[in-house]
Amino acid sequence: MPAAAGLPVRLRIPVLAGAALALLGGLYAALLLLGTTVPAPRTAIEDVHGPVMVFGFVGTLIALERAVALGRRPALLAPACSAAGALLLLATGPALPGKLLLMAGGVGLLGIYRALWRRQESVALLAQGAGALAWYAATLLWLAGFAVADAVPWMVVFVVATIAGERLELAHVALTAPGAQRWFLATLAALITGATAAALWPQAGAQLFGLALLAVTAWLAVFDVARHTVRGSGLPRYVAVGLLSGYAWLALAGLLWAGAGRTEAGARYDATLHAVFLGFTLSMIFVHAPVILPAVLRRPLPYRPVLYLPLALLHGSLLLRVAVGDAAGLQAVWRWSGVANVASILLFIGCAVVSATRSRVLA
Repeated sequence: MPAAAGLPVRLRIPVLAGAALALLGGLYAALLLLGTTVPAPRTAIEDVHGPVMVFGFVGTLIALERAVALGRRPALLAPACSAAGALLLLATGPALPGKLLLMAGGVGLLGIYRALWRRQESVALLAQGAGALAWYAATLLWLAGFAVADAVPWMVVFVVATIAGERLELAHVALTAPGAQRWFLATLAALITGATAAALWPQAGAQLFGLALLAVTAWLAVFDVARHTVRGSGLPRYVAVGLLSGYAWLALAGLLWAGAGRTEAGARYDATLHAVFLGFTLSMIFVHAPVILPAVLRRPLPYRPVLYLPLALLHGSLLLRVAVGDAAGLQAVWRWSGVANVASILLFIGCAVVSATRSRVLA
């Protein structure tokens, strides 16, 4: 793509490496939270697991992809800040410098969307910009002394609004139906309103947030072409399976919030958060990687049926974790299904690396 010419691959690789290190650190923190017998570092990295995974890993990937789309070298500061912030949090715990760098990444992403908006206005960019604003709001709450649990609705808005916007922009969402864009904007506004309400009136606001999340999920399920391409084959079917599975997890999270309201800890907290950030978000990353990686590194990631293995392990282990470990309170099942969640991500990385290294670099 012509816009990417201003960002040589050699400048993107260190940022991507930072995201990869943030992911590995976040997964290590996950193993500690699961109570496995891995050596514990001096820093309590369990306390920063959520922000590191959501902003340090997912946020850096999104900001890097958007910086490449913009094609301006200063845009790399946004993903560089979020990656550096995550690594600093892993090294020092929830200290001020790491939090500030994470916030700077969100602000930088807002700047990228502003520049892209000047090129061409669209509903898709508006949704992604709302996601970047939610990133900023979440880190602002964290900086103000609120617990990570209090910032979770805004963290969810970040991933959901961004991914929904990218489905509009990149992945063939059907917008021919009358009023489709108006309904999308209405659900997006409801989601932002719900996150705001959850901060002001925790119990009722969380229930409103859950209803808004269900509305966004319903919109995606109705208008996303995945419900048609799932009957196809090859990459389109793989993408559709991952999308529809992710939407099912997002609906479950909406139901849990709408039905029970605020949650801060315990089995329901575990089920709700991982339904969004594992079942939905990681599934989206798995299935969009064959599209995003060539744009970022100019190296193709060809679809191969083996990619179904980590996707199946992700959803199967998460189902076991939520339905048996969380719902039934079986600690051993919860722990080992959580370990399998981690293994599914590492398996996907292995499959992606092998597939990409066997392919030619794009011109």
